[in-house]
Amino acid sequence: MNFIKGLDVKAHEWLSNGPPSTWFRSHFSTKSKCAILVNNPVEADVNTLSTDSWRRIKSLESEPNDSPCLFFNGALHSIAYFQEHGLIILSFDVDDERFRNIMLPQDYLNGHNEVVTSSIERLAVIKGSLALIVFSNYFDAIATKCHIWVMREYGVVESWTKTSVPVHSVKNFYGYTVNGKLLIENANRLVSFDPKSLNENVLAIEAADWMGHTDTANSMDSLVLLDGASVI
Repeated sequence: MNFIKGLDVKAHEWLSNGPPSTWFRSHFSTKSKCAILVNNPVEADVNTLSTDSWRRIKSLESEPNDSPCLFFNGALHSIAYFQEHGLIILSFDVDDERFRNIMLPQDYLNGHNEVVTSSIERLAVIKGSLALIVFSNYFDAIATKCHIWVMREYGVVESWTKTSVPVHSVKNFYGYTVNGKLLIENANRLVSFDPKSLNENVLAIEAADWMGHTDTANSMDSLVLLDGASVI
């Protein structure tokens, strides 16, 4: 399992000498490659599994925000800041190893009748489409509205569509489930929130130690084996 060894070596270097900068984001491995987004400005470390070799690919001058990476459509996606454009979606295609920019909706910080002054922005996949989920209208760092933007045609800015729903005292957002629920932190509880029915389901006890320091990811079963694995 060469890519695991490669990751272990890289992780050891970073733990011993400190990370490349102040930022380290999710990695994704395919049958032939493993990619990791690092640094400020954003760069990609790519490992070719067959040769266990690493190379670094630079993006244009961009600064990451605090949102986790999302793997979708063969690429890693993360929200980043460009001086020229402000916040955008920065994508890294694992196949052709190129960075690309996807513009956010022009008015994604606008509510129905108000301008949002602070928010939480996170990327998700909703029914096979790239999505931007924005929690806004902060009062004492607590959100009261959720704007769900879905890009109906990948890469086409004009295809962004928005749905807005009220939420109750959201402090953090952890992910979007395959059955359409939002995982949010509400009054120090992990809550599953249905944006269609507005129903909430408490999933964790209050004051859990991990609250505020966790990211989630969807997974699926696979019959593909790693090198050296065996079936019993």
